[in-house]
Amino acid sequence: MRNGDVSFWWHERGLPSRRRSLPGGTQADVCIVGAGYTGLWTAYYLKRAEPGLRIVVLEAAFAGFGASGRNGGWVTAELPGSRARYAEGPHGTEGVRALERELRDTVDEVARVCQDEAIDAGLVKGGTLTVATSAAQDVRLRERLDRERAWWEAGDVVRYIDLEKLNARVKVGGAVGALYSPHCARIQPAGLVAGLAGAVEASGVELYEGTPVTAIEAGRAHTPFGAVRARHVLRCTEGFTARLPGQRRSLLPMNSSMIVTEPLGDAAWEAIGWAGFETIGDEAHAYMYAQRTPDGRIALGGRGTPYRFASGLDTAGATRPGTVASLTRILHRMFPAAAPAGIAHAWSGVLGVPRDWCATVHLDPVTGLGWAGGYSGQGVAASNLAGRTLADLVRGVPSPLVTLPWVGHRSPRWEPEPLRWTGVRSLYTIYRAADRLETRGGSARTSPLAQVGDLISGIDH
Repeated sequence: MRNGDVSFWWHERGLPSRRRSLPGGTQADVCIVGAGYTGLWTAYYLKRAEPGLRIVVLEAAFAGFGASGRNGGWVTAELPGSRARYAEGPHGTEGVRALERELRDTVDEVARVCQDEAIDAGLVKGGTLTVATSAAQDVRLRERLDRERAWWEAGDVVRYIDLEKLNARVKVGGAVGALYSPHCARIQPAGLVAGLAGAVEASGVELYEGTPVTAIEAGRAHTPFGAVRARHVLRCTEGFTARLPGQRRSLLPMNSSMIVTEPLGDAAWEAIGWAGFETIGDEAHAYMYAQRTPDGRIALGGRGTPYRFASGLDTAGATRPGTVASLTRILHRMFPAAAPAGIAHAWSGVLGVPRDWCATVHLDPVTGLGWAGGYSGQGVAASNLAGRTLADLVRGVPSPLVTLPWVGHRSPRWEPEPLRWTGVRSLYTIYRAADRLETRGGSARTSPLAQVGDLISGIDH
C-alpha cells in the first residue's frame, strides 16, 4: 500500500512537471495567492471577462497540491455554512435561498467548463446519497427531509429512498434508508485542478509554482524571490491560511484522510451495484464519504487525526496506520463485496474550517485585499461560485453574485491554544462515542453525547 505522496489522484495521473518560480519582483493588476480551485477559478473568470488584465498566481508547491488535489471528488451543492447564520445578513432567508440556487447551478457550470475546455475530470452527475445505517441516523434523515420540504416547498432538492429503492441503486451494508439529491457530481479531483490550471495558463495568466508567499499586505504579496505589487491581492489559501502572519486563528486546518481500493472485479460490482456513480455519505456524526472511481475502485474518506497542535500541517499526506485500519473497517462494513480487494493508497490533507463553519467571500474596496474560503469540506463546487464572485467584486460588477449572503460575512476567530487543540480532539472523541452508542443501542434517539459535541463545535444544523 502506498501511503502519502500527496494523494492517489495525483499518483494516478502522475505528478505534474513543475512550472517555474517567480523570477523576481513584478507588477500586476491582480495577484492571487494559492493555485487551488478557488485561486484558479478566480483567475479563469477574471481573464475571460477582461483579457487585458495582468493576473499573477503564486503557489508554494504546485497547482492542486493542497485540498484541491486530495479531496473526495464531490462537486456538491451542499451549503458550506449555516442557513440561520447567513440569514442574519441584510438579505435574510431569500438571500440564503439565492445562494443555494447558485450552488445547484454551479454543479452544471463546472461540467460546462470541463466540456468547453476539454478537461478530463471523470465528471458524472449521478447525484448524492446520504445513507442511514442505524435507527437514530434514519430519524435524523427524515428530520432533515422535513426541514428541506419546509424550506423549499418542493421535492426536487432532496427525497427519501427506502431500502428497496436504495438497493436498486447500490447495496450498502446495514443500510436502513437514504436521502437522495440530484445536485452532485463525481470527479477525479486532480484531473479537474490540472485541467483548470492548464486552461488558466493558456488564457495568459502567469502561474508561478514553488513560490511561497511569506506575507500579504495592501498592494503587495511578499515572496523569497521578490514582491508582486498589485491593486488587488486575493488570498485563496484555504487550509494553508494559518501559515500566513496574523492568520493562525482565522481558519482551522482540519485534517481528513482517505483510502482507495485496488480495482474491483465484475463480480464485486454486480453485488454492489452503484451503476449511477452517485457519491455516498452517511448520517454518522463522525461521517464518511465515498465515490466509485472512473477506473472501478472505491475511494472512501473520513476523519483521522482531526487537528494538529498550533494549526500544524502534514504536507506529505502520510496517514497513520490506525486511521487506515479504521477507514478500512468502514469500507468492509458498508461494502462487504469490496473486502477481497486490497487497499492501494492512503493519504491525508487539510481543509479550512471557520469558527462558525460558514464560508466567506470578501473584498475590501479601499485596500484591494480580498479572500475566499472556509468551505469546511464542501468546496469543490463552492470554490467555483466563490471564484466567479471574487471576479465580479474585483471588476466592480453589480451582479447578483456580489449580494449573496456569504459576501462580506465575518467569522469569529478560533480560540488560542491549547483550547483549540483540546476542543477539536474532544469533539471527535465525543462524536465517535456517540456513533458507537447509537449503533449498539439500537435507539432511534440521537445520542446526548452528539448534542454536547454540537455545542462544542458550534455547528448549527
